[in-house]
Amino acid sequence: MKNRFPFRLGTTSYIISADILANVVFLADKVDDIELVLFESDEIANLPDAATVTRLKELAACFDLTYTVHLPLDAWLGHEDPSVRKRSVDKCLRIIERMAPLDPFAYILHLHGDKQGKVPSPDMERWIDGHRRSVERLLQDVDAQELCVETLDYPYSVIEDIVSDYKLSVCLDFGHLLLYGYAWEDYLDRYLAQTRVIHLHGVEGENDHRSLTFVPAVLLGTLMDRLGDKPLNLRVLTMEIFDERAFYRSLDVLNRFV
Repeated sequence: MKNRFPFRLGTTSYIISADILANVVFLADKVDDIELVLFESDEIANLPDAATVTRLKELAACFDLTYTVHLPLDAWLGHEDPSVRKRSVDKCLRIIERMAPLDPFAYILHLHGDKQGKVPSPDMERWIDGHRRSVERLLQDVDAQELCVETLDYPYSVIEDIVSDYKLSVCLDFGHLLLYGYAWEDYLDRYLAQTRVIHLHGVEGENDHRSLTFVPAVLLGTLMDRLGDKPLNLRVLTMEIFDERAFYRSLDVLNRFV
């Protein structure tokens, strides 16, 4: 499925039960982009060492691959405690520095709420200000368009001023839109022009990251039409799934649009 669409088709670095490098070797001849899902905590980390990064770069050159880098989920960039914000920013910066030799297509960023729901914090002014300060520091080390802020459980309108004011990009996650009941058509109309990365995964009941067989046909058809209709810029569409069976089932679904 490489070079078959007017976008770069990708998936995650956790399709087979192995480390990141083995997954990239497995996927290199099958997709155009691989989302490197990275985390770093006191208990466990999967940040590739310098030698692995060098090998990832070699594979990219051999197979016409690009990488998107998903920054850690345990980064709290709008936290009320400045020391927590700083540690979170520093965690992201360490990953950005380590992965810089790969020249990633994008870095995926979550602006986590203090709590789940449509209002992400009881103190929205403080929460927004904290995220602005964190973004300003990240932008000292990464280009604004490469920093893609993902749609989560709260309405994206809550943070769209941050994205537009700093000229960031959007990561439009259709799985999240389906899971949390947002009108994906409205999001597509409103944010596609700013979107650099799209995450696509199915939802089954209250569980997401299922294969694309669980994505509504009308959504898939509309999305493929819009992405193929005089594309304004190069984008990555990531099948954000995490097992081999779902991967192959999802390729079968997309094959209908080739």
